[in-house]
Amino acid sequence: MKDTLLLASGFFWMATYIMLIRRDFLDRTYGMPLAALSANIAWEFIFTFLYPQYHPQLYVNFVWFILDAIIVFQFWKFGRRELDFLPDGWFVPMGILALVTGFLAVLLISLQFNDFDGAYAAFGQNLMMSILFVVMAFRRSDLRGQSLYIAIAKMLGTAFASLAFALFPHHFRGPLPIFLYLGILVYDWLYILVVYQKSRALGLNPWKRW
Repeated sequence: MKDTLLLASGFFWMATYIMLIRRDFLDRTYGMPLAALSANIAWEFIFTFLYPQYHPQLYVNFVWFILDAIIVFQFWKFGRRELDFLPDGWFVPMGILALVTGFLAVLLISLQFNDFDGAYAAFGQNLMMSILFVVMAFRRSDLRGQSLYIAIAKMLGTAFASLAFALFPHHFRGPLPIFLYLGILVYDWLYILVVYQKSRALGLNPWKRW
């Protein structure tokens, strides 16, 4: 049952990444906030290559890593325009620093909690990601890099993972996981609402834009 729920989570996250990549190439931007992207690809690298997880999750992690690597490429290709507030010469160092910080944060959280399922890092970074997606939606003047379908798939991906760990907690139990599950759900629904309302405000049909 847990594997089925995690595979469902893997499917919806793959759909999220694929739609993000498509939308980002169309809009010539990157659609995942840098801090979230840095933690995300770090988690996938660590739990694919350094501490490989059991099958079939290992295969899911590998596919996620490849898709996130494309999003990292999009950040380097299009990100300078999004981060035009940075002084000249700061874009590359800040991007590298973010990637290194994300890697060390995920690795050290996992070692600190002796958590080689990656649950603490995964749900912690998912809450950060959900908050940052809402911030991005408010900050950007339009919906470049975003769509309602991306928001819904993102919410479903984490919801299935939350359900899997809530029903089969193993070592990941107590008030902190519950807070993370509920916090992510609240911000994911908020992101869906913001994208929907912004689509309508811009005169776009949110169901025809993916």
